[in-house]
Amino acid sequence: MKKFTLLVSALFLFAAGAHAHGPVRQKVKQDITINAPADKVWALIKNFDDMSWLPAVASTTGEGGNKKGATRVLTLKDGGTIKEELKKHDDKKMSYAYKIKDMSAAKTITHSGQDEEVPVLPVSNYAASIDVKAKGDKTQVIWKAGYYRAYMNNNPPAEMNEEAANTAVNAIFKEGLENLKALAEK
Repeated sequence: MKKFTLLVSALFLFAAGAHAHGPVRQKVKQDITINAPADKVWALIKNFDDMSWLPAVASTTGEGGNKKGATRVLTLKDGGTIKEELKKHDDKKMSYAYKIKDMSAAKTITHSGQDEEVPVLPVSNYAASIDVKAKGDKTQVIWKAGYYRAYMNNNPPAEMNEEAANTAVNAIFKEGLENLKALAEK
């Protein structure tokens, strides 16, 4: 009887665990080919404290230049802010990596009886990199990110689930890369 009770308990715990579903790490990768030399494209994006090429950003302030640990605060056109930290910068390889450290809330919602702040970008633990690669007289820019949805508990609200996170990140990457292409090809 003891073994049977233990087996039933183990099966119950396994079944309960199978239904509980926390956040899963998401990944986005987009690239674009630009009809301009890599040096010209890199010159537009290499300064960590200059995000003027990203349409959603109204202004950027930064400290530390392109040194590891430098920070920037992006003020978005809708008034929200995102603080990011530079993790690595390689001028020769024309690449840098960064991580979001903090964000303002876009709004507050009520979910499961609790007030929840929805961040301006519905992600958490976001890290990304941008790489510029020479392809003859053209350039390939690759922008990659890994992150979790903004709501870290089970049963996320629609504003902070994986779909919301992926939609937002993909839209920013697409708009940014297309604008970078337009600027570089002038």
